[in-house]
Amino acid sequence: MGGLEIRELEAFLALAEELHFGRAGARLYVSQSRVSQLLRALERRVGGQLVERTSRTVQLTPLGADFLAELRPAYAALRATVDGARAAARGMDGILRIGFQGAGNDHLMAAVEFFQRRHPDCVVDLAEIALADPFGAVRRAEVDAAVVLLPVGERNLVLGPVFAGQPQTLAMASSHPLAGRAELSVEDIAEFPLVGVRAPAPEYWRRAQTLDVTPEGRTVRPGPEVGTLEEGLAAVAAGRGAMLLCHPTAESHRRRPVTFVPVIGIPESRLGLVWHRYRETPRVRAFSRAVAATKRAEGVRMVTMEVS
Repeated sequence: MGGLEIRELEAFLALAEELHFGRAGARLYVSQSRVSQLLRALERRVGGQLVERTSRTVQLTPLGADFLAELRPAYAALRATVDGARAAARGMDGILRIGFQGAGNDHLMAAVEFFQRRHPDCVVDLAEIALADPFGAVRRAEVDAAVVLLPVGERNLVLGPVFAGQPQTLAMASSHPLAGRAELSVEDIAEFPLVGVRAPAPEYWRRAQTLDVTPEGRTVRPGPEVGTLEEGLAAVAAGRGAMLLCHPTAESHRRRPVTFVPVIGIPESRLGLVWHRYRETPRVRAFSRAVAATKRAEGVRMVTMEVS
């Protein structure tokens, strides 16, 4: 195993998660052919085939699956050791990249402020994540962690603190007859084609952000599928359907052609902080603690207000 390159292991790990040479190359910022070269070099060192590729599919061989199971914790430990040493040498200085969906709500901004007060040498960069790709930025290491809509069922991601639930609103064209209502029931949603989210968002996640049938059994018609929040609001303004949005996102995206009406009888929308299981860093852990601390502080404030 002399001369083993860490890049060979990273190429195999990326390919094992993506099962696609092009996407694995994009994650590593190399070409598809370079991923193939790194994989062949690793297979020569191992002495066996790790990946089986056909014209349509990429899958791990039994040897590859066993190798992956042994490699993941070892690679994670190596990354954690290097990150820990780097953090100890530099403190918490540097940049922490946090992605978010929808809007930078008060809880997120409170967590950023809390984190910055305790780690003034670490700058928090915020980046909006496309609605149709909630987990891609974390997987591709474009951000260190992200605040995304639940649920999260990705095996390679860690779900950290969950933000307080938010009431949902229905975005509709201001010209619609129901736009003048003070509130809507969940049954009223069946009056609209409901805007959905397209791939690459996972199917289970996409279904959770919309509604197929009301509690009383009324079918909700599917509307257009969109990739971004702005695309969704444009479809709403054009009268092509309605869209479920949490209250903070609605408040930050008000515009004349669209009306946001609160919906009664539907579960609250929830956000959670996620990060990659094998790229956890001291900065990510510190930010997770900041989210949890501000959530506790908000809970105490709410209880105080109710008592008073």
